Amino acid sequence: MKKTKLVLCGAGARGADCYAPYVRKHAKELEFTAVAEIDEERRRKFGRLFNIPEKFQYRSWEDLLAGPRLGEGILICTQDKMHFQPAVRAVEKGYHILIEKPISPDPEECIKIGQLAEKSQKVVMICHVLRYTPFFIRMKALLQEGRIGRVVSIQHNENVGYWHYAHSFVRGAWRNSYESSPMILAKSCHDMDILLFMVGADCVRLSSFGSLMYFKKENQPAGAAERCLECRVEKDCPYSALKVYLNKPSNEWPVLTITNKAHRRAVFQALQEGPYGRCVFHCDNNVVDHQVVNMEFKNGITAAFTMSAFTHEISRTIKIMGTTGEIRGHLEKNELEIYDFNSEGIETIKAVETSGGHSGGDEGIMREFVSRIRGNGKKKSSTADDISVQSHLMAFAAEESRLTGKVIDMEKFTKTVQHKPV
Repeated sequence: MKKTKLVLCGAGARGADCYAPYVRKHAKELEFTAVAEIDEERRRKFGRLFNIPEKFQYRSWEDLLAGPRLGEGILICTQDKMHFQPAVRAVEKGYHILIEKPISPDPEECIKIGQLAEKSQKVVMICHVLRYTPFFIRMKALLQEGRIGRVVSIQHNENVGYWHYAHSFVRGAWRNSYESSPMILAKSCHDMDILLFMVGADCVRLSSFGSLMYFKKENQPAGAAERCLECRVEKDCPYSALKVYLNKPSNEWPVLTITNKAHRRAVFQALQEGPYGRCVFHCDNNVVDHQVVNMEFKNGITAAFTMSAFTHEISRTIKIMGTTGEIRGHLEKNELEIYDFNSEGIETIKAVETSGGHSGGDEGIMREFVSRIRGNGKKKSSTADDISVQSHLMAFAAEESRLTGKVIDMEKFTKTVQHKPV
């Protein structure tokens, strides 16, 4: 079989660590022919790992996409505000495209990508990887089988985890909505999307509430310093950078996020000099640490979503309530529990065992992306551009509701952000 050639823009945690392993695992069928990455050490490391000639190791996506097309597909795994422009250029170059979520922090740009994708007739997929987990695939099948009758309402929780929130959304790259995206888009557009998947109908209106309540300067404990290494009360703080980074393997996430060098001395240096060593009450963060979204869908189903930083585990939990039963699920445990009202019996189902990130979703989306490239892009994926645009618009609408206190009509909201046809 002829190898399918892929190109990577952004060799960071998502591109290099989550999607690229699938290519290594299937090296007889797939190969990377080029990479663009601004960090020289990451770029060279990726080049060595996939035997990419130095002339095809680019410092920027602009340099990579200025030349001829170097493969059939491209993975765009840059930062949130750096997805739109390379995606537009990649469409023009004739690539099939896999874009890390969110598509863009600008709703007009999200819509424009959908329009460009439709015109190009190329595969354009967004990394809403939860749809590709055996867990949610099984849950959707149970609903379609009518195991709990007609679905009436859903409760869905994203339990971010206290130290994960501190890492990514207080100290990290997604801490400030002006630099990246609002929390509901950056983290929870996954959840808007999975609710669309479960419900199988458009969202017609929603409301949202939430705020940044805790991680602010006024909540800094007495005697605390600006950096954890210098702090007298660090030992009593659950968000201590020393606890988060020095107690975890130096060659794994999240430690590899703060330094390219997998040894303790480099971690100490990063905590002394970099953003990840800051006190969580002394950062430039502004994204919410808790948020709720209430939704009504066209088929009458209602849903309530809760995102919270203040959980001990990093997980997603869901309860779907139907006319003849209910389903409870825990994604990370890969477990579903069905309660039947008629028999009053409980059935526990273990979804298929998975490997890779996001409970098998990272592998699953790569598998479909490659499959669709080989099928000339004729088969529409479950995360095709139009579906993903809808879940993004739900996130944008939720943020508007949170800021204004208004209930948002989705049809009216979509019209207000609709970009002119391209």
